[in-house]
Amino acid sequence: MIESTRVQALQGSFAGELLLPGESGYDECRKVFNAMHDRRPALIARCASSADVAAAVNFARQNGLVVAVRCGGHSVAGLSTCDDGILIDLGGLKKMEVDPTARTARAGGGVLWGEFDAATQLHGLHTPGGRVTTTGIGGFTTGGGYGWTSSKYGLTCDNLISAEVVLADGRVVSCSEKLNDDLFWGIRGGGSNFGIVTEFEYRLHPLGPLVLAGLALWPIERAGDVLRAWRDYVDGAPDELSTACVILTAPPEPFVPDHLKGQVALGMAVMYVGNPEDGKAIVQPLKDLRPAVDLIQPMPYTVFQSLLDPMAPKGYRSYWRGEYCKGFPDGAIDTFIQHAPQLTAAAPPLSQTIIFRVGQGVAATADSATAFSHRDADYLFHPISMWQQATDDARLIAINRAFCDAMRPYSTGSAYLNFSPEDRVRDAYGAAKHARLVALKDRYDPHNLFKLNQNIEPAGGPSARLPA
Repeated sequence: MIESTRVQALQGSFAGELLLPGESGYDECRKVFNAMHDRRPALIARCASSADVAAAVNFARQNGLVVAVRCGGHSVAGLSTCDDGILIDLGGLKKMEVDPTARTARAGGGVLWGEFDAATQLHGLHTPGGRVTTTGIGGFTTGGGYGWTSSKYGLTCDNLISAEVVLADGRVVSCSEKLNDDLFWGIRGGGSNFGIVTEFEYRLHPLGPLVLAGLALWPIERAGDVLRAWRDYVDGAPDELSTACVILTAPPEPFVPDHLKGQVALGMAVMYVGNPEDGKAIVQPLKDLRPAVDLIQPMPYTVFQSLLDPMAPKGYRSYWRGEYCKGFPDGAIDTFIQHAPQLTAAAPPLSQTIIFRVGQGVAATADSATAFSHRDADYLFHPISMWQQATDDARLIAINRAFCDAMRPYSTGSAYLNFSPEDRVRDAYGAAKHARLVALKDRYDPHNLFKLNQNIEPAGGPSARLPA
């Protein structure tokens, strides 16, 4: 419980809305994407400005409260909510400004990727972004950010020009390559360890409004041949070709043949990152693999960006992993085909296993340039388990982990933290870069106020505490 007089004092300098347990809107506002994390903050601060965020941070520090920060609430680890602390909700920071001449965009920390894409596509521009429209730009960007167009244009954080950040001491600062450059280095891949980003400035690239893109589907019996042919082709394809393969439950849609509906199948997502006419010849070898369903065609970029939304509804229990693979050899393909159908069938219809071809656009940025690491990986392995009953938690998490264990001989041993429900921080950064991040944490958040994240502990470790 927080004393009502303290909340009233905060309200006096707060433009947004403060919600306490039991008040109207509290229960709906505290919900996050992963229903496994049903938590009850002592206070929800629905911020309307950077000043509100700073006021909420100061309130948390002065009252010794745990801080959770939420934009889209998609943290599979449940890090965008808390029990008994303060939930700083950035949903009111919706500012969007697009400069089509300079090819830049400024976006508030509460903008979702669907909103960002809608604004930038009015000008035929984009930046690599989330593959589900309800994903928040904040955690996605600060965690790195693989999007469909990353094969050509790099990670979302590689396209960040500057940012406005609220620090643990309540100061609001700007950072870029020329201003507070150490902080700028850290927020590009270091997550929310160093502050709360309230505004992002992105570099934009021409694309759309139409792209050559879509989904294809094969019976699971053809998975071995198709995956090998796909790998052999995409390993040498231009970076404009963005693809992923997935083992999933075929949906009961009119375009799916009756014999595949509800069955485990192999799917493929394809986008040509460029002019649709230029992409026809590049995409054709994948269409020549004779899919039972071929929906690869010119479509609006915003439509393709939303195609996976039905596979990621809010309110399910979720367990994901994100593991890197240097290549995708025959042994890895065989293991993938052996285990992925079991994971998918264990919790239909939303559980699925994806293998992304990363593309050299990610490797074009030097590993030392940002906190984000492991840019030399060729593939990203992403098993997703989603279900509804808590009684299934242990069984379905065990199946997912067993799948990852089976794939371990083909992985690099590193993790993509945006997809990780567990503490894999050292795996994600390596020893040298982790040491640099600890030094940065010591400078900007030495008492670990921002610890509900993929946490980089300050040098003082768990014993570090805020001053009284």
